[in-house]
Amino acid sequence: MPKGYWIAKVSVTDPQRYAAYQVLAPEALNRYGARFLARGGERIVLEGGETPERCVILEFPSYQQALACYHSEAYQRAKAARQDAADVEIVITEGL
Repeated sequence: MPKGYWIAKVSVTDPQRYAAYQVLAPEALNRYGARFLARGGERIVLEGGETPERCVILEFPSYQQALACYHSEAYQRAKAARQDAADVEIVITEGL
Protein backbone atom coordinates (compact mmCIF):
# COMPACT_ATOMS: atom_id res chain seq x y z
CA MET A 1 0.00 0.00 0.00
CA PRO A 2 1.52 3.37 -1.02
CA LYS A 3 2.24 5.92 1.66
CA GLY A 4 0.43 9.24 1.78
CA TYR A 5 1.98 12.68 2.07
CA TRP A 6 0.85 16.12 3.09
CA ILE A 7 2.74 18.90 1.36
CA ALA A 8 2.02 22.23 3.02
CA LYS A 9 3.11 25.79 2.36
CA VAL A 10 2.62 27.93 5.45
CA SER A 11 3.03 31.64 6.11
CA VAL A 12 2.18 32.55 9.71
CA THR A 13 0.43 35.91 10.01
CA ASP A 14 -0.38 35.83 13.75
CA PRO A 15 2.15 33.82 15.78
CA GLN A 16 0.15 34.04 19.02
CA ARG A 17 -2.98 32.57 17.43
CA TYR A 18 -0.95 30.03 15.45
CA ALA A 19 0.45 28.70 18.73
CA ALA A 20 -3.00 27.24 19.49
CA TYR A 21 -2.82 25.21 16.27
CA GLN A 22 0.63 23.95 17.24
CA VAL A 23 -0.78 22.67 20.53
CA LEU A 24 -3.82 20.95 18.95
CA ALA A 25 -2.47 19.50 15.69
CA PRO A 26 -0.14 16.85 17.18
CA GLU A 27 -3.10 14.91 18.61
CA ALA A 28 -4.41 14.16 15.12
CA LEU A 29 -1.01 13.80 13.48
CA ASN A 30 0.15 11.26 16.06
CA ARG A 31 -3.12 9.32 15.95
CA TYR A 32 -2.77 8.79 12.19
CA GLY A 33 0.93 7.92 12.20
CA ALA A 34 2.32 11.12 10.68
CA ARG A 35 6.06 11.58 10.48
CA PHE A 36 7.66 14.93 9.67
CA LEU A 37 10.07 14.75 6.73
CA ALA A 38 10.53 18.52 6.42
CA ARG A 39 9.39 21.38 8.63
CA GLY A 40 10.83 24.81 8.05
CA GLY A 41 14.48 25.18 7.10
CA GLU A 42 15.94 26.74 3.99
CA ARG A 43 13.86 26.73 0.84
CA ILE A 44 13.75 28.36 -2.57
CA VAL A 45 11.03 28.47 -5.19
CA LEU A 46 12.56 27.67 -8.56
CA GLU A 47 9.28 27.73 -10.47
CA GLY A 48 5.88 29.10 -9.56
CA GLY A 49 4.69 31.45 -6.86
CA GLU A 50 6.17 33.11 -3.84
CA THR A 51 8.46 31.44 -1.34
CA PRO A 52 6.36 30.51 1.71
CA GLU A 53 7.64 31.11 5.22
CA ARG A 54 7.61 27.36 5.91
CA CYS A 55 7.36 24.19 3.85
CA VAL A 56 6.13 21.10 5.66
CA ILE A 57 6.12 17.53 4.37
CA LEU A 58 4.41 14.83 6.42
CA GLU A 59 4.51 11.13 5.65
CA PHE A 60 1.61 8.83 6.61
CA PRO A 61 1.41 5.03 6.49
CA SER A 62 -1.08 5.32 3.61
CA TYR A 63 -2.93 7.81 1.43
CA GLN A 64 -6.14 6.85 3.26
CA GLN A 65 -4.53 7.66 6.64
CA ALA A 66 -3.39 11.05 5.30
CA LEU A 67 -6.94 11.88 4.19
CA ALA A 68 -8.50 10.51 7.38
CA CYS A 69 -6.18 12.65 9.49
CA TYR A 70 -7.10 15.82 7.61
CA HIS A 71 -10.82 15.12 7.91
CA SER A 72 -10.65 13.95 11.53
CA GLU A 73 -12.45 15.85 14.25
CA ALA A 74 -9.14 16.42 16.05
CA TYR A 75 -7.46 18.00 13.02
CA GLN A 76 -10.50 20.09 12.17
CA ARG A 77 -10.32 21.56 15.70
CA ALA A 78 -6.67 22.44 15.09
CA LYS A 79 -7.51 23.90 11.69
CA ALA A 80 -10.22 26.08 13.25
CA ALA A 81 -7.71 27.37 15.80
CA ARG A 82 -5.40 28.30 12.91
CA GLN A 83 -8.13 30.38 11.23
CA ASP A 84 -6.86 33.89 10.44
CA ALA A 85 -3.44 33.03 11.94
CA ALA A 86 -1.74 31.71 8.80
CA ASP A 87 -2.01 31.42 5.05
CA VAL A 88 -1.86 27.68 4.34
CA GLU A 89 -1.95 25.49 1.24
CA ILE A 90 -2.08 21.72 1.76
CA VAL A 91 -1.88 19.07 -0.93
CA ILE A 92 -2.35 15.40 -0.03
CA THR A 93 -0.76 12.99 -2.46
CA GLU A 94 -0.23 9.28 -2.78
CA GLY A 95 3.37 8.06 -2.78
CA LEU A 96 4.94 5.46 -5.02
